Amino acid sequence: MLVEKIQYMDADTLLTSPLQRPFFVVEGLIPQGLNTLCGSPKIGKSWLMLWLALQVARGEPLWEFATHRCDVLYLCLEDTYARIQSRLQQLTEEAPETLRFSVLCQRLGSGLQEQLEDFLRDYPQTRLVIIDTLQKVRDGTVNRGSMYASDYGDMAALKAIADRHNLCMILVHHLRKLTDSADPFNEVSGSTALMGAADTTYLLKKSNRAEEEAILLATGRDIEYQQLVLRFENYRWTLVERKDSAAVQRDDVPPFLFRLVEFVKAQGGYEGSATALLKQMGETEVTPNAVTRYIVRHWERVLVPANICYSTRRTASERILRLTLTYDSNDANDRNPAIEKELSQPS
Repeated sequence: MLVEKIQYMDADTLLTSPLQRPFFVVEGLIPQGLNTLCGSPKIGKSWLMLWLALQVARGEPLWEFATHRCDVLYLCLEDTYARIQSRLQQLTEEAPETLRFSVLCQRLGSGLQEQLEDFLRDYPQTRLVIIDTLQKVRDGTVNRGSMYASDYGDMAALKAIADRHNLCMILVHHLRKLTDSADPFNEVSGSTALMGAADTTYLLKKSNRAEEEAILLATGRDIEYQQLVLRFENYRWTLVERKDSAAVQRDDVPPFLFRLVEFVKAQGGYEGSATALLKQMGETEVTPNAVTRYIVRHWERVLVPANICYSTRRTASERILRLTLTYDSNDANDRNPAIEKELSQPS
């Protein structure tokens, strides 16, 4: 059997070749590729997708993000044309002809791929395709192997179309009932293949269904992690607040560490136990064990920018912390061997 050779690019060529950046339907938020929007039923996912489709087809901003005007195909597979018309009338008085709807299509493996290819030949300016919902187009063939294999097969088939035409495809999907406070993306219904095969995943979540505000979480290969606080009013989602990955990380830093930085700067350094440190600082809400844990986890984001070096040593009875000020401009770029040693020791 004749096997085609592996096509490759060496690192030097890759490093020096001008390559086209991904196309963004919405700058900084929605790139080309296969994307999923997941949320609980009736939370407002379809309203969000309809608003997105309108803004992109008109080339108007989505909140504070610029859009790239293009043709849009919206497969509203759980709706009727009457319902879509009613929603459109709530959002706009004029709708562009470049936004096209369909309420019926075939499933994967039963003609959907061919239908999409035909549509894209007829309307080659289409760069955004929304499928609402993914479950409506899943391959219904039985005995397709494990759930992971089935999920990955469906995602791969849709991703192949998105990649071949350099377009953005958004699949609307549901969340499972069980919540995961540690990682909300684990709440995506189905196997891990649904998120693993997607280029970008969005989660629309409310703390409870009666809330007017929701959080849109976004993570992907071509965007930074973001959190957008949205409020549903006048039939559309409006942006209340946006946090990028840096802001999310800052929010994750315990306030104690910022007080520690001020203390070390005021004292010119510190050497002693965590218990004595907390006593000198007047801290009553932080435990000695938490001091070391906080420092080890966040030293690069808090101590290094403040020009504070951290090291530890053990005595027969306790661990001694050493926090020293340094103003060497190269310190922020150096690795901290004391931290690496700290990470390898039990606390």
